[in-house]
Amino acid sequence: MGVANAWRFSVEGVLSKLASVHQNTQQLQQQHFSGRLSWSVVCGLMLFALGLISLFTGHVASDLDWYSQRIVKPTSFYYKRIALCALMKGAVVCQLIFGNPSFQNFTTNAVKEGPVLLILMLLTMNIAVVSEQFSNGYLLIATSGGLNQQRTGITDAVVVARILNATLVVPELDHHSFWKDDSDFPNIFDVNWFISTLSKDVTIVKRIPDKVMRSMEKPPYTMRVPRKSEPEYYLEQVLPILLRRRVVQLTKFDYRLSNDLDEELQKLRCRVNYHALRFTKPIRELGQKLVSRMRNMTNRFIAVHLRFEPDMLAFSGCYYGGGDKERYELGEIRKRWATLPDLSPEGERQRGKCPLTPHEVGLMLRALGFSNDTHLYVASGEIYGGEETLQPLRDLFPNFYTKEMLASEELQPFLSFSSRLAAIDYIVCDESDVFVTNNNGNMAKILAGRRRYMGHKRTIRPNAKKLSSLFMARGRMDAATFARKVKSCQRGFMGDPEEMRPGRVEFNEFPSSCICQKPFTYSNGYNDSDRDQTPK
Repeated sequence: MGVANAWRFSVEGVLSKLASVHQNTQQLQQQHFSGRLSWSVVCGLMLFALGLISLFTGHVASDLDWYSQRIVKPTSFYYKRIALCALMKGAVVCQLIFGNPSFQNFTTNAVKEGPVLLILMLLTMNIAVVSEQFSNGYLLIATSGGLNQQRTGITDAVVVARILNATLVVPELDHHSFWKDDSDFPNIFDVNWFISTLSKDVTIVKRIPDKVMRSMEKPPYTMRVPRKSEPEYYLEQVLPILLRRRVVQLTKFDYRLSNDLDEELQKLRCRVNYHALRFTKPIRELGQKLVSRMRNMTNRFIAVHLRFEPDMLAFSGCYYGGGDKERYELGEIRKRWATLPDLSPEGERQRGKCPLTPHEVGLMLRALGFSNDTHLYVASGEIYGGEETLQPLRDLFPNFYTKEMLASEELQPFLSFSSRLAAIDYIVCDESDVFVTNNNGNMAKILAGRRRYMGHKRTIRPNAKKLSSLFMARGRMDAATFARKVKSCQRGFMGDPEEMRPGRVEFNEFPSSCICQKPFTYSNGYNDSDRDQTPK
């Protein structure tokens, strides 16, 4: 049983405590107050009554063990006090309990000074309020990056709202990244589905109510939390500000929450990422049309995600043989990031930090045994070098298709919105029989995790560190030797169910808490197991 269950009172237990409180109150009356009740007892009785009314009228959800576990685990009384104030909703209660100097160094002797308040504290530590009316305030989230980086931020925003017992306002998407897409959340994701699917976990609203905005003395407090912050950071650093200011905005919100969380919070991540974040109907319909058109040509197809846009290459600091023209063009783009260090292109390639070129992806696939009649769906943005860069991959796999080739007219309404185009690619890649990436970026990790969760569909990631030297030496070996060495390099990077262990990679890439153990066999290289259900 969890800590919350250990502290949960039965009705009889509460009544028994109240009877004991009544006796203590009478003693206090006789000994100290000459027939007058102590103000602390009066306030405690009033608050306890309000708590019971709230409990039995459905405003309180009492079966949230994880919250009380996070509160009781730390030994710091300060941490417990902050979290308790959050749960008890409001500075008045915090002042009543902790404003009294006799409570600053809390011990069991404090029972004599406020027995009703102690009972209220113990009851409250088991109760996490989830309704908007009783939340600790409103949480605004400004995401960062492209579609999949923002998806990570949205997922973690829900978990942070749960940790803080806050009302989450539908996150704001990034309009200022390299892609300059002005799409809002409802343009990409089904916002009503998002809110309703998570209604039992977190209260989500589309905007802060006008009456709340009018009542605020100051604008929303804006802050940026460190990357990979633990839940304790949010409770200790963000929660007091939220309680004081009522609205807090977290900016640049991507990978701002620890990878390693309690199991229930990890399962919440899965509910958000794999169930609540559903694309809008127009995006879903077009994505499924492209999947159907690929299926009409072949029973099985590979989706290749080519992250080979100019910004990606510039950020990586790599060099791909384009001479002074390439160095100048990518160097100019690189100036957009003032804090990027000077990198050695050769050193980055040897470390495996450079994305594979389209030609190298083709060579890897052919060495792994995919024949030239394999159908490829290529998901990408603007490829650096255009058709000239893509041509070697087309030569290796003539059955080469993109969303532009499969849906030229139907794609017109989406062409000005890079995130919506990326969402269409996401759907086709997710439905493919084999998913291949040329890097280990955000889309690669997000889709690898989703495909594991949905039944361990094969995802091939390049072992770029080992492959780089192999590609450079390719001209000095025959095709059979090259293929054998590629297969050797790729062991552990082929999407097998047991190739990863919990904690060794990001949770988005390997959502271990949400994946059930089940028998797994490959048939002709792949077997699509039954898909898992929503994590409970």
